[in-house]
Amino acid sequence: MNNNLTQISNVLVIGSGGAGLRAAIEAKQLGMEVTVLGKRQSTDVHTVLAAGGINAAFGNVDEDDSWEQHFADTYIEGYGLSEPEVVELMAKESPMLVEEIDGWGANFAKLPNGKIDQRFFGAHTYRRTCYSGDYTGRSILFALLNKVKSLNIPILDSQYVSDLLVEDNVCFGAMAFDIQSGERTVFLADSVIIAAGGHTRLWRKSSSRRNENTGDGFHLALKAGCRLSDMEMVQFHPTGMVIPEEMAGTLVTEAVRGEGGKLLNSEGKRFMENYDSERMELSTRDRVAMANYTEIVEGRGSPNGGVYLDISHKGKDFIIEKLPRMYRQFLDTLMIDISKSPMEVSPTAHYSMGGIVVSPEEHSTGVEGLYAAGEVTAGLHGANRLGGNSLAEILIFGKRAGAAASKRSKNIDIHKRSKKVIENAHENLNSYIKNGSEVARPLQRALRNIMWEYGGVVKNEKKLNKGLQEIENLKEASKDLDVRPDSEGYQDLMLAFDLQASLVSSESTLISALSREESRGAHQRDDYKEINNDFNVNMRVKFDSDSNILLSKDNVPALNKDLKDLITKTKEIDNFEGMLLE
Repeated sequence: MNNNLTQISNVLVIGSGGAGLRAAIEAKQLGMEVTVLGKRQSTDVHTVLAAGGINAAFGNVDEDDSWEQHFADTYIEGYGLSEPEVVELMAKESPMLVEEIDGWGANFAKLPNGKIDQRFFGAHTYRRTCYSGDYTGRSILFALLNKVKSLNIPILDSQYVSDLLVEDNVCFGAMAFDIQSGERTVFLADSVIIAAGGHTRLWRKSSSRRNENTGDGFHLALKAGCRLSDMEMVQFHPTGMVIPEEMAGTLVTEAVRGEGGKLLNSEGKRFMENYDSERMELSTRDRVAMANYTEIVEGRGSPNGGVYLDISHKGKDFIIEKLPRMYRQFLDTLMIDISKSPMEVSPTAHYSMGGIVVSPEEHSTGVEGLYAAGEVTAGLHGANRLGGNSLAEILIFGKRAGAAASKRSKNIDIHKRSKKVIENAHENLNSYIKNGSEVARPLQRALRNIMWEYGGVVKNEKKLNKGLQEIENLKEASKDLDVRPDSEGYQDLMLAFDLQASLVSSESTLISALSREESRGAHQRDDYKEINNDFNVNMRVKFDSDSNILLSKDNVPALNKDLKDLITKTKEIDNFEGMLLE
């Protein structure tokens, strides 16, 4: 398997989800030849699971809303670890991008006056979440796909990128193989954009599905010379399905709580009053997840190890209008009518808030010619992501990365290529294909159990060290993987690469979590239960020359005076002032 097909384009996009498609559209509209590579079918990428909505401070329902308030809500609830300029760009630009995607066919719910309707989401001061029922991500994805089709942008499915091609800190393309046929292609490009998602499939209970979000984007970036930031900041969504076992972790959208859903324990008590009596179920995701976790571990959970989420007081017609996908999900899998009975839910690994370090405006990575967008990047969410911000992120920074990649392509004078780097990428692929005593799937399952047990909702030093030790054992076992392509395709080879990426991403996460000796946002430790201002830092990891993980701590970029003034005018600042503004 050493075919050496070559394709050349101005801009190569790795990842066919929302961020990648928006980047590709921007590049194409700027006159570039663009190629998009995807592991999955383009109609079934992770973006479809972003259900509840997309944020934009229109003020269509609550007229006092503004980009300034959106900025303040996002920055404060990120516990001061966000890149201020990234948050500012998102808050300012999301209305324009939401109107654009609605015009492309996302078909958001409308008010009687024709303006886009907006619902409450957790920890937002105002109703600013625009939505298409409870399938907003799907609506956005299909609008993007239709736009891509109209522009004749090729999307190549079933392509697994094994290596970025980098020489002297310049990225000039990627090596990929077809998961079905094994055919290899060297994709040469002036600019490359990584939009490959996060790593939340690495936990046993996860809202991600099999073969997605395995950390492969992070691994590609590290091998290329990029840095990762805040890998310990993994969001556990408060409400994932508990049963049946094969559905455990599947997301129950925040839109259920946004539309009035109540959380109850086994005693029938609406327990959020003990954790955030003002915002109740519309508190931040980290607080609601901890509340659910606490009720379960302290013995007030449901028979299947969850808590109850009840929307039945709203009635069937309301639920079918506002939450059609959730209604079908529970009916189809459990024969439960949520207009009559509550749902059992518990925390589930949902979103990687850390990722590749990028510049705010262009989302460049520090490797020349290499950009990144979407969940694979760090900077926007800090220690806690507000629901609805991720869909805004993929559109805004997908567009910006596409524009920056196009600008570089237009201005480039010399096209750097290296036969040696391409040969090394072939050799790397060849090295994985061999007989062995281990199989990837069981090792992946073992890793998911390790991450849930030792790097789950609540961590401590003993757990984290044990987890790192167990990962070392898996790394040793993975050296003897059995990878034999056959008539069924090259799934084994894909799984082998996924496993290596997952091990690196998991180790980066636990090392960063061990070093952050505090509890802040999604990062909760029972041996350091309070926020510690000594950790107003971003944890950064990179590879050394032997591909070992090196950790450093960088100061969080400071707020400028204007942005600091916005923060100080926000009522929630009383809880955070010492942390944010010292």
